[in-house]
Amino acid sequence: MHFHPSHADGGTAKVLRIALIFTAVYIAVLVVMGLRAHSLALLSEAGHNISDFLALLLSWFAVYLEQRPPSQTKTFGYRRAGVIAAFINASSLVVIAILIFYQAVQRIYHPVEVQATTMMWVAAAGVVLNGVIAAMLMRSHGDLNVRSALIHEIGDTLSTAAVIVGGWIILRTGQSIVDPILSIMIGGLILWSSFGIIRESLNILLEGIPRGVRLEHVTECVREIRGVLDVHDLHVWSIGGESHALSAHVKIADIPPSESEKIMAEIRSALHDRFDIHHTTIQFESAACDIPHGCNVPVIDAHKHLH
Repeated sequence: MHFHPSHADGGTAKVLRIALIFTAVYIAVLVVMGLRAHSLALLSEAGHNISDFLALLLSWFAVYLEQRPPSQTKTFGYRRAGVIAAFINASSLVVIAILIFYQAVQRIYHPVEVQATTMMWVAAAGVVLNGVIAAMLMRSHGDLNVRSALIHEIGDTLSTAAVIVGGWIILRTGQSIVDPILSIMIGGLILWSSFGIIRESLNILLEGIPRGVRLEHVTECVREIRGVLDVHDLHVWSIGGESHALSAHVKIADIPPSESEKIMAEIRSALHDRFDIHHTTIQFESAACDIPHGCNVPVIDAHKHLH
């Protein structure tokens, strides 16, 4: 087993910890001021910021787990822990969105006077805060994991800006119904984000093919390698969010091991470059395989992690 922690992990983890603290403080401010201003939009925004907090927390947790080497009992490390947490958190956000919808409908039928000025000031503070966090994340070495949290922050900035617009409309028109309407929009944004996380995490847990990868393209890629006669029993799945694995039976001519190793190296390189597949377990066959799920032929096992 080989493990080489990234030197950038420490800096990335520090940025994520600072972002978590800022976000937690802002969530508390949103809840307190939302109750004082009787603004469901601010309370809904607090729910949306919880989704961002969880996204940042999962990103930090993933960075932490990536620093832990594989063990005798966890040969791939702990990459699936973050996926399980993502599924649980996204499911809870669906519940939050449903509660927001319910409260918004109640407000439409039973309007409550909203302090629009407070709404606007608190939301403005949120735009500044989310902008600072987004800028910090953009400087964190372009890590894919951090980039997913950045998308949450950008979405939150846009929804917070919408609260400012809503407060301005209430000040100009006196129509407090704008507040629950904004809440429904924010709830919809939470629901949409949550379904995406649930779908992707379930796909990983069920060992589905990674997003953006098509099995026929992988098969075609392997068959294009010089010396490969055929490929079958091909499986591609995700170990974690961005860590993909592959196993396959590859038919080649009856050649010396020194020659087959060259074919193996080309297959690994092509899979890594074209599909970002880091872990491969390939069984070479020099004769037709009559057994559905395995063959008693010489095996070259390429269960390695590319760096």
